[in-house]
Amino acid sequence: MRFDIITIFPDFFGSTLEYGVLSRARSTGLVRIDVHDLRSFTHDRHRTVDDRPFGGGEGMVLKPQPIYDAISSLAVTPKADRDASRESVILLSAQGRSFTQTVARELSGVERIVLICGRYEGVDERVNELLCDRELSIGDYVLSGGELGAAVIVDAVTRLLPGVLGHPDSTRFESFGVDEQPHAVEPDGAPPRTTAGAGGLLDYPHYTRPAEFQGLAVPEALAGGNHETIRRWRRRMALAKTLRNRPELLERAVLDDDDRRMLRELEQEQSRS
Repeated sequence: MRFDIITIFPDFFGSTLEYGVLSRARSTGLVRIDVHDLRSFTHDRHRTVDDRPFGGGEGMVLKPQPIYDAISSLAVTPKADRDASRESVILLSAQGRSFTQTVARELSGVERIVLICGRYEGVDERVNELLCDRELSIGDYVLSGGELGAAVIVDAVTRLLPGVLGHPDSTRFESFGVDEQPHAVEPDGAPPRTTAGAGGLLDYPHYTRPAEFQGLAVPEALAGGNHETIRRWRRRMALAKTLRNRPELLERAVLDDDDRRMLRELEQEQSRS
């Protein structure tokens, strides 16, 4: 898979790409990430990338010509002829569609992604109309530019590529994970993996050694070693955390009758607290 990032701050991505999952994916050839300096595509001695907005107002707007020339230099297929399953040009914008795990999964099947990092007051809308397949935002807030958003998208998509993570199920059984059998039980004698992240819930709480820390002990259900007890505890805690932190996710989560019973109990406990 290939990423091309167009930005006026190429050095921003130096350390971002040199650690952890992204560094390993690049070194093993699973992903290629190239960063392009937008100012290299300007045609004046001041390397100007922005100008005042038509109609007046605060701030400056990124000009269309340098971005158009940058995209042209990458030999990206013109928008009208582009195969969305192979190439995608994305504008990072506060006005964009929310970037979610579902969108990350969609993009993980694309061969090449070009990310345009917005700056200042915004980007000339003709960039969007002529070049981009979609606008994405990483949250309902405004950042100084699209660089942070681009880094988030590259990381979230890359970790979904086959071979990037150590275990093939790592991206299935986690927060926002989706699985065809969210309540599947492991073979007899096998320790439980999870039933929590699958089905669209948030992940359950995790614990490690020591068994007691600062007066807080690991939940008895996890310490007892009973696989079915562990599975049920994890599922209940995933429901509880989702209900507390992201209740809107429950509307589209994959739930069975047992889940709904636990959820009713949790809602009653929440109303009493």
